[in-house]
Amino acid sequence: MKASTIIIILLIFVSLFSGYIFQMTQGEFLQSKQSQSNSGTAAIGGAFTLTDHHGKTVTEKDFAGKYMLVFFGFTFCPDVCPTTLSFVSQLLDEIGEPAKQITPLFITIDPARDTAEMMASYVENFHPSIVGLTGTDEQIAAVTKAYKVYYAKAGNDKKNYTMDHSAYIYFMDTDGNFLTHFTHDADIKTIANKLKHYMEEDK
Repeated sequence: MKASTIIIILLIFVSLFSGYIFQMTQGEFLQSKQSQSNSGTAAIGGAFTLTDHHGKTVTEKDFAGKYMLVFFGFTFCPDVCPTTLSFVSQLLDEIGEPAKQITPLFITIDPARDTAEMMASYVENFHPSIVGLTGTDEQIAAVTKAYKVYYAKAGNDKKNYTMDHSAYIYFMDTDGNFLTHFTHDADIKTIANKLKHYMEEDK
């Protein structure tokens, strides 16, 4: 068999194999998209039992009927957490009157240090409507799991350690269902308009 014939056969084989791989990949992609479509809204949020910064035990039912802005962090955080809470404060001011329908929740991922008293002292530096929430290790583990939040202790020092964590701000509807999420580096006016649009649609 001539070399040229062998090359042609190999090219045909490669072409057919590539087509097969493409069809398989496309099939998996479409199946994935169909699965996402059938599943509806993202499975973020759910029931929780925590302690607010006044020392009162609260559950998700205490915030029913209000939209929620939910952010996870810790009071010893050097940058992302205070920056995010400042962003939330400015966002609420930008939203204006409709912001009265929103309850912002700052949930600690460091309950060992973030007592109710510590949370109270911390959140008073930001918007007055922000509610600080803490709890037991088990309660924090449960609520972070519900919101798909990553967090981990960084460092071996029992007192002087930091926490790694994801930094999304979640916007939940009046029934506690997930609507959207964003980060502190988003454009405030754009996010304010987006949240007001959600609230207008919900009327």
